[in-house]
Amino acid sequence: MSKNFNQERLLQVLVAPQISEKATYIADKNEQVVFIVIPDATKPEVKAAVELLFKVEVKSVQIANLKGKTKRSARGAGRRSDVKKAFVCLKPGQEINFAEGGAA
Repeated sequence: MSKNFNQERLLQVLVAPQISEKATYIADKNEQVVFIVIPDATKPEVKAAVELLFKVEVKSVQIANLKGKTKRSARGAGRRSDVKKAFVCLKPGQEINFAEGGAA
């Protein structure tokens, strides 16, 4: 893990794990875990944050920016906020188990 990152910043990079049918499929098929991250997070920051928080080794990180949808209601049009997702590929033999509430 790189030591040039601010410890407090790394603790704020990961917002939440993405728990969905698609994320579970990706986890089983590609050995990847999906996280929602802060909008200005970089790949090296995400890698360092996952290694710090979950004590696992990360092979690679892919990032996707999702634009928020425009939704209409009786009060007019609104917009969901944009989201940044990080697809974290773990090295073989590494695992993060959210069902048990921590690293496995």
